Amino acid sequence: MTEQPRAIDEMNPDGVPRKVLFVAGAGRSGTSTLAGIVSRLGMHVPLPEVPPDDSNPRGFSEPQWVVDVHDEWLREALVQVSDSRPEAWFDTGRICSREPARIRVSEWLEPHFAEHPELVVKDPRLSWFLGLWRVAAIRTGATPVFATMLRPPAEVVGSKQKYYANKLGSAHLAASWVNMLLHTERATRSVDAVEGDAAQGRVFVRYEDLLTDWVRTTTAMGHALDLQTIIHTRSDQIREVHRFIDPNLRRVSATLDDLALPRRLHDLTGQTWEELNKLADEGGDTTAAHETFDQLRAEYVDLYEEAAAISRSTAEHARHQARRRALHEAAGEEGHRSFADRVPHDVRAAIPPSVRRGVRKALGRERDAQP
Repeated sequence: MTEQPRAIDEMNPDGVPRKVLFVAGAGRSGTSTLAGIVSRLGMHVPLPEVPPDDSNPRGFSEPQWVVDVHDEWLREALVQVSDSRPEAWFDTGRICSREPARIRVSEWLEPHFAEHPELVVKDPRLSWFLGLWRVAAIRTGATPVFATMLRPPAEVVGSKQKYYANKLGSAHLAASWVNMLLHTERATRSVDAVEGDAAQGRVFVRYEDLLTDWVRTTTAMGHALDLQTIIHTRSDQIREVHRFIDPNLRRVSATLDDLALPRRLHDLTGQTWEELNKLADEGGDTTAAHETFDQLRAEYVDLYEEAAAISRSTAEHARHQARRRALHEAAGEEGHRSFADRVPHDVRAAIPPSVRRGVRKALGRERDAQP
């Protein structure tokens, strides 16, 4: 059977300009769902993709190369995926400003436009490096646009605890959500936005809206970001998305009260969520809203610095414990080696092999069986 022509070819015979949709936001907030929808509507996820797993059986719709390079940079910067430290943005920002890193990303992007003029790049680590990706996309002649997923913070925290076995606690995860979303909002602002055009090049999408009416929500996003693939989609692609969307995708429900957060963090998390929700409404992304988010970000920095100052003894105690464990492990290994070294060779040779094997077994130093 002859392959159906792509809708963008039929509706736009003169060609479609290059564009990259960056799907940002905290992990477990619906980023995979949005990326999965737009890819089934025809946008291209650069291959190979991260394979599905038990936490996301329908797939992640994220390029493996992107995940790998982000992991590499986060390790170098000593930043966690869910890092609550405001200063972590400066650590990743230094990598974003490196020319070799920008060249590396733009060279990776370039050949994928041969597959499709409109790409989608998604990864929960993406927000840490949005500035770098913006520059790299522009260097390939593409327009960067951004969609940030919004899901209630208590549900994000609960989902991470359920699927990632996170042991850092609700307060840490809530703080990292605030840190991530406030800086993502800042990083996705148009560099030339002016009053009346503050929303240029970005949208905010509620996870609930996507599950309730994905057609309306995705169509609005396509027109807002001028994504030709979404605007001129085909009926068979729409049917495929209907099969993809599972009404039960929202498997975790919780409220902020369920998290039992410290009062100031509880209030700041709630206020951040309230203001982010306004950005998802038509006409809600204004320069006045930006000023509110700047204030919220400053409040979070103050809260974190105060908490860090108070808990300095805990941090020092943890550092000393780690150092003591390392010394004990090193001393234990040295003790095993020095014990054997102190026994003369002729004495060791006089010990029956069965006894020597028993001693090695007791010390946990059994030799591998010889073939």
